[in-house]
Amino acid sequence: MKANTLKTWALATLLGASAVNHLRNPKFYYPVVPPSLCSDKGGMSGLLTRHQWVIASAAPEALAALGLVVPRTRKAAATGTTLMFAGFTAGHISALKRAWGPEGTPQARRIHAFRLPLQVPLIVWAWSVRRG
Repeated sequence: MKANTLKTWALATLLGASAVNHLRNPKFYYPVVPPSLCSDKGGMSGLLTRHQWVIASAAPEALAALGLVVPRTRKAAATGTTLMFAGFTAGHISALKRAWGPEGTPQARRIHAFRLPLQVPLIVWAWSVRRG
């Protein structure tokens, strides 16, 4: 198997697993949803509850995974995945800020300090699939 094919399928697998995990374990993703987007957290522009945002975010991840494995849609899916990962960075920054706030815990600080930098290799990985 060619290296580019392997990294494409690996990214698609990661996205598919993440989409499934959004549905099976939504609470894992709650901290990454900025409160300002949540109707249940007093958010100013909240259209959905935190739970609904997490469930809804499974759809673009599943579609990205599917798009990556179809050669004709791979470049567009990789571009969308790159933008999606870049967009998720805002949620990770928000989570890290809250972890260091008055209600933050040492565990939340460790988790979000680890999760935020992971966005960089994910963005680079998705972009490399696009170029591949």
